[in-house]
Amino acid sequence: MPVKRLTYESLYNRCDPESFNFKTTEDLVTIKDFIGQERAKRSLETGTGIKHRGYNIFVMGRAGTGRHVLTKEYLESITKKDGKPYDWCYVNNFKNSHKPYAIKLEPGRAYNFKKHMDDLVNACKRTLNEAFESNEYMNQRRAITEQFNKKNEELYRQLESQARSKNIAMVQTPQGIVFVPMNKNGKNMSQEEFQQLDDATKEDFSKKIVYLQEELQALMRKTGQMRKEMDEQINALNKDTAKNVIDPLLKQLKSYYSNNSKIQKYLDEVEEDIVENFHDFIYKDYNQQEDKQNPFSAYFKPSFKRYSVNVLVCHENGAELPIIYEQNPTYQNLVGRIEHTSQMGTLMTDFTLIKPGCLHSANGGYLIVDVRKLLMQPYAWEGLKRVIRSESIKTESIQELLSLTSTVTLEPEEIPLKLKVVLIGERIFYYLLSQYDPDFLELFKVVADFEEEIIRTDENMELYSKLIASIVSNCELKPLNRYAVAKVIDASSRKSGDTKKLSIHMQSISDLLKEADHFADIEGRNVIEAQDIKKALEEQEFRGGRIKERLHESIKREIKLISTEGEKTGQLNALTVMQLGQLAFGSPAKITATVRIGEGKVIDIEREVKFGGPVHSKGVLILSGFLGDNFGKKIKLGLTASIVFEQSYGGVDGDSASLAELCAILSAISEKPIKQNIALTGSVNQKGEVQAIGGVNEKIEGFFKVCKKKGLTGKQGVIIPKSNIDHLLLNDEVLEAVKEGNFSIYAVENVSEALELLTGYPLGERNTKGNFKRGSLGYYIEKKIREYNEAGKTKRTKQEQSKK
Repeated sequence: MPVKRLTYESLYNRCDPESFNFKTTEDLVTIKDFIGQERAKRSLETGTGIKHRGYNIFVMGRAGTGRHVLTKEYLESITKKDGKPYDWCYVNNFKNSHKPYAIKLEPGRAYNFKKHMDDLVNACKRTLNEAFESNEYMNQRRAITEQFNKKNEELYRQLESQARSKNIAMVQTPQGIVFVPMNKNGKNMSQEEFQQLDDATKEDFSKKIVYLQEELQALMRKTGQMRKEMDEQINALNKDTAKNVIDPLLKQLKSYYSNNSKIQKYLDEVEEDIVENFHDFIYKDYNQQEDKQNPFSAYFKPSFKRYSVNVLVCHENGAELPIIYEQNPTYQNLVGRIEHTSQMGTLMTDFTLIKPGCLHSANGGYLIVDVRKLLMQPYAWEGLKRVIRSESIKTESIQELLSLTSTVTLEPEEIPLKLKVVLIGERIFYYLLSQYDPDFLELFKVVADFEEEIIRTDENMELYSKLIASIVSNCELKPLNRYAVAKVIDASSRKSGDTKKLSIHMQSISDLLKEADHFADIEGRNVIEAQDIKKALEEQEFRGGRIKERLHESIKREIKLISTEGEKTGQLNALTVMQLGQLAFGSPAKITATVRIGEGKVIDIEREVKFGGPVHSKGVLILSGFLGDNFGKKIKLGLTASIVFEQSYGGVDGDSASLAELCAILSAISEKPIKQNIALTGSVNQKGEVQAIGGVNEKIEGFFKVCKKKGLTGKQGVIIPKSNIDHLLLNDEVLEAVKEGNFSIYAVENVSEALELLTGYPLGERNTKGNFKRGSLGYYIEKKIREYNEAGKTKRTKQEQSKK
């Protein structure tokens, strides 16, 4: 039974604007919920609901489907009831300064703690100065020193008296105390007088002086001990004074932070350090004392930085759990970094130079990361996995991690981590990580797969209208009337490649509406109409259409040889589609087939020169299977066929031309010509059944454009798989040509139907004797195969005879 052309009515799959009960999108209620994403939503609910280790989430889907927005909106909807975040800060470890303490506080209290510590230092400066300048302190210190001086003077007086009893004077000189013999008048002897003494007297004085010097040494040791005791007493007085001053200040702070044991321990160490270094707090006018000619003098001023609080994360009181999206997930942006300053030519650091990463900011909540960006950063993926496994944040530099630096650095106390990591990326990343990273599935147990399309039902079209209204509201665009909404829905179906579905690629919809809003502006309209949507679609096609126009121009000028009239043997027009960026367009390609004596092979020239991809090569091998199944069971296939895409100078892949290739081969074998006014597309299996292909609308429109440029005759058309009928959503120009009878579209189920349209001969079926009916294409094909077999035998016989 001949295949009938598809009617205009069967091709017109447009959304009826009269089915909507609104005038413009202003009449609709906007929505924020997931449309067609029930699978993804339930996955997010599971991932966020399970608090056990490893239940992090991988959100996968095509870019532009609203993955980021919908995921963030969902997380925001649940953070209000999920708990509270905590503040984190680093403080000095007075016992081991390169290992600072991490302190956890209630939300909103980190900066309070920092202010309290700053106030404490200022109060200590004031009160310690007052205490050490007070009369009470001065009197106590004076009493200690006077007691020492009194004892010291008494001891020296006793030694001096002892010396005088021996007729020797104790004299204080710039070089210290010396002993000098005295004469009978009680005066110190001169050198000349001493030399005039007899030897016995000299010897006696010398012995006495040696004895007195030994006594002096003993005295100096004793006074040294006494001075040490005095210093200890003064030091004890200083510490007691300092402790008495700061105790009330610290007692108040300890009471305020009584529920935080870590702060209690830290304040104890602060107290010990202030008492030990109270002299730093005693006021000195360093500006006056500073040596203006010494550039290093500023480094020797006492620093109070050690009492500072380095606030890493501080939330407002009553804050919801944080949701952080890290746009640049480098290793340091994840775990934080330790900065350095230059002091006297040396790089130095301290706990105040620890800077937080996004993991610190997201702690307690959710961290969203683009997996593509993450994998592009060195060590970032491994760093993130290590943090998730250990459930703690260790801040360290990459240089330290790789042992590439000897600079002084820190080992900050690790901060406990409690958060959900949400990776967002395309499906290929999920599959690759699942395959090649053994840790991935252990750490990311939940996958939220975002759909790209939904079923086109009346209910979903109503929801889609509300989705359009939401985009209009969010982007502050003009409202759409219902005719424009219907046009957007048709464009959405066209993008999905199926009249029974709607694309929910949010970025494409948003871009289309913004561009239509622009054209409505130009026309001075306050409402976006269907013609504005149409104009936006045409402009999108025009902007990316340079290559398409050049290709069609080359066909019109017969630079690229495409025939749209007449009949030719072993040659036909196959429909192809090209994807350049966001634009896909169709164009016919000439396929030719030749046949000669051979061994039953089909030679794919594209594969031989390595232009053919694996899917295309598979399609060609299927052709061999079809020929063998239909014609090689009773007789040998004594021929070889060659097929090629003419004037193709790049890669060819896909099996959508396998039906055209098979028809070209069968035409070449049977020597029956093919109509050049009909182009075709379709995949075929070994049983001759025609299978669906992609890009059917673009392919049909591409051939129509070529026919229009070369002149429509009313006899031109295309053959497509019957299973592609539901995918047809052609532009108005093609539909109008079909309606007027200037262009035809045929849908076939098998090779025989296609051949009958192309050659006028059906392939035919075998009768009970296994022979094709006379006059069928199968009959002529089998007849020619027998002729090739006979010619092959004759050729081999001649070759054998020539060898003899």
